[in-house]
Amino acid sequence: MKTIKLAIAGLFLLVANATQAQVSINVNIGNPPAWGPAGYSEMEYYYLPDIEAYYDVRAAQFIYFGRGKWVRTTYLPRQYRNYDLYGGYKVVLTDYHGRTPYTYFDRHKVKYYRGYHGAPQRPYKPRPVYGYNDRRNDHKHYDKHDKHHNKHDKHDRHDDRHDDRGRGPGRR
Repeated sequence: MKTIKLAIAGLFLLVANATQAQVSINVNIGNPPAWGPAGYSEMEYYYLPDIEAYYDVRAAQFIYFGRGKWVRTTYLPRQYRNYDLYGGYKVVLTDYHGRTPYTYFDRHKVKYYRGYHGAPQRPYKPRPVYGYNDRRNDHKHYDKHDKHHNKHDKHDRHDDRHDDRGRGPGRR
């Protein structure tokens, strides 16, 4: 009886070791930003030729030259705060792995000049759309949280009726 128990215990340990050996380790190198180009699975950096800056995907930081040195920040510098990250071209640096992509800035600046556009790019996620219609279509969220919802609707109807008085459709 002891031999059978030992054999079962040994078999259990053998199965446990085999199962443990099959566990894989997934290294997360960072999720690409929504505005990043789709279709790349393992990238660490983008080069943004229009603003001569880099984006570190792992750290979610921009890298740009400012005040005489390379700076890492979560946001773009003030002079580029209106830069369209969705519309601007992103060069995916697939051949560089390290912490200082700007080591090759002189090459990148020449090869990927300001205004450079290679193959067409599609963003990783669609551009968010903000506006009045988003609020009106999200009734589940706003019905609970907008205390003045019905008051505004009544006011909106009054404005619409008032605006159309004495005018034909489509005229202002």
